[in-house]
Amino acid sequence: MKIALLVKHFTRSGGKERYVVELAGSLQQLGHTIHVYAYDCDPDLTDRITFHGVRKGMPFSSVLNTLSFIRESRKRLAFSTYDIIHSHERNYTQEIVTLHSLSFVHGVEKYSCLRQLDQKYFSPRSLLYLWLEKQQMKSPWLVTVSGEVSRDVTKHYGRSHQIVCIPPGADVNRFSPAAVAGLRDQARQAHHLEKDELAVLFVGSAFQRKGLDRVLPAIQGKRRLFVVGRGDRHARYHRLIRQYGLEDRVVFTDMVDDVVPYYALADVVVLPSRSEAFGMSVLEGMACGLPVVVTPNAGVADLIVHGENGLIMQTDVGLDRYLDFLGKPEERRRLGENARQTAQAHTWEQVGLLHEAFYRQLIANRG
Repeated sequence: MKIALLVKHFTRSGGKERYVVELAGSLQQLGHTIHVYAYDCDPDLTDRITFHGVRKGMPFSSVLNTLSFIRESRKRLAFSTYDIIHSHERNYTQEIVTLHSLSFVHGVEKYSCLRQLDQKYFSPRSLLYLWLEKQQMKSPWLVTVSGEVSRDVTKHYGRSHQIVCIPPGADVNRFSPAAVAGLRDQARQAHHLEKDELAVLFVGSAFQRKGLDRVLPAIQGKRRLFVVGRGDRHARYHRLIRQYGLEDRVVFTDMVDDVVPYYALADVVVLPSRSEAFGMSVLEGMACGLPVVVTPNAGVADLIVHGENGLIMQTDVGLDRYLDFLGKPEERRRLGENARQTAQAHTWEQVGLLHEAFYRQLIANRG
């Protein structure tokens, strides 16, 4: 098949972007011809695909930038024909659109009553976003990255037909028990971790949404926290760190080029998020053979059976109790081994195969 994928940035820098990069690679390995329409592309990725640069829009407004991307990519697409055109951006002009995040309406509902009124009825930017999202939900086919996103679409837009759920995968060779075992001693020594200290890993930006404040109170005793990502409102978290007396127990790394050494030093991966479309860092931790703790409203929780291949945290209980349980090496080992098996069933190769089957069915239905 000749397939066009649309994404603003064909890079490895974000979850959505990495999904498209890995999908393109998997489809190309299956023998398909892949064309990518994007603003930019990592130089080392051009050997797997044909890249079509899209003229950049308005950087000062995300919603106008999105509308510009829709318009400019349509212009470029007019010069070619494809078996499949698949957009990974907010789009309403293509046959297939993948939803990589929860809806804008879902986010607005988290605001106070007054701010909800402003966002729904008075803010020009929000009204434009809401209009764009409403059009997007009318796309012939929607692909979601989790059941959480599918349920969100049904709840807020009343749509349950022609939705296909294809979660992200993991690179189970790069993220593996063998890969991290060889780095573990060096990584822990670099951060002066004692043998009996429990290293807790939190990966991701958007600290508030991902629940960093829920982690900090649990970092007591022989526990250390490593925060990998560029988050929001750092001052607030540093105040909490001082409040809990954690100045020597929390490490902020900012963004890193290679997260594998942090999985290597970790004993557990946590994501106590308030809302999360998926949570790729959790699946990568599982691929490394690490136990994970997530909240029920993280999309990746669909893959977890509580007490078997991970722990699903009830927020009224608090993280401390779950970390107490994971203080037992035998439980960490058991959960980690089961987590690895789960990750091996959710590879990027599998993501490519699922998309291929979906595309073939779509083409067959046209005829």
